[in-house]
Formats: sequence, C-alpha cells, structure tokens
Amino acid sequence: MLTIDALKNFGADTETGLARCMGNEALYLRLAASVVNEKGFDRLREAIDNADLDAAFEAAHALKGAVGNLSITPLYDRICEITELLREKKDADYAALVSDLVSLKEEYACLCG
Repeated sequence: MLTIDALKNFGADTETGLARCMGNEALYLRLAASVVNEKGFDRLREAIDNADLDAAFEAAHALKGAVGNLSITPLYDRICEITELLREKKDADYAALVSDLVSLKEEYACLCG
C-alpha cells in the first residue's frame, strides 16, 4: 500500500503534491497510485518502437503533466529529459531512455503494492 513515507523515500515532493490536492492525503495517494496504470507509458514505448517521434512526444508530454502535477520527482525528471529530447528531435537512444523510465516505473509500482 502506498504511503506518504514511501513516496518521500522514493524522492517525491509530497508537500507540493499534497498541496495540489488541497491537503487531501487520501486523494493524493489514490492519484499517485494510479500513475502505475497510466497508459501513456505504453503509448510512449509503442511510439518509440515504431520510430514515431511525434507520437512519442505527445505521450511523453502527457505523462510529464500527469506525473508532474503529483510531484513524483524521480519519474518526472526522467520524463522531462525524454520530452525535451523529443521536442527538439535530438538524436538519442530513445529505446534505452524509455527502458530506463519503465524500470523506474516498475520500482515505483512496487511501492504501490
């Protein structure tokens, strides 16, 4: 079960995340736990696998907003890196970056139970 302490230990900025949920801890924890099932991770991986950088950017940008609003900093920072590379259409090993992101998401999923 996800807790505020587990989120803090993961590196989330729980104070900011809670403030965005008007201090409602139950709401914040429910929303934070829902990140594990966010379809944007699958859309991002699929777009990268298909070399569709425009679709990958859209998926990454949407994830950035969802994760950023909850202040789940480790995921947010990784997604920001990917988003900005895609925005600029820079040459990068996107498959490796997305693989690292998915691994981090799996670590996060373990916190959620």
